[in-house]
Amino acid sequence: MAAQNGKDLLIKIDLTGDGQFETMAGLRATRIAFNAETVEVTSLESAGGWRELLAGAGVKSAAISGAGVFRDANTDARARQIFFDGEVPRFQVIVPDFGVIEGPFQITAIEYAGSHNGEATYELTLASAGVLGFVAL
Repeated sequence: MAAQNGKDLLIKIDLTGDGQFETMAGLRATRIAFNAETVEVTSLESAGGWRELLAGAGVKSAAISGAGVFRDANTDARARQIFFDGEVPRFQVIVPDFGVIEGPFQITAIEYAGSHNGEATYELTLASAGVLGFVAL
């Protein structure tokens, strides 16, 4: 895979619940992480004393974080509303030359900052809150 522009990794949100996704904000840095817990089933009868894991078991999760500037007042207001109302709307994460991850996420942290002579910035953290789908690009 060739090198990709970081700006091409997008976080989109279903603003109204109608299945139409809109880019959340002007992201300057974005990150997504997938995790799967393991369930160990090692016993005295395990071959050679090697650890054994139960396939397909354990909790799967994804975490997304981003930093930048909000694109417009609508996405800024919607992010705040989602956080304070504890909503778990559908998001899309588009990773160039990889795929699209879609599913419910909860905004678990939102931070605002700014300097005297610069723009207001934010940092946003999302945690998966249900089954995620993946479509390869």
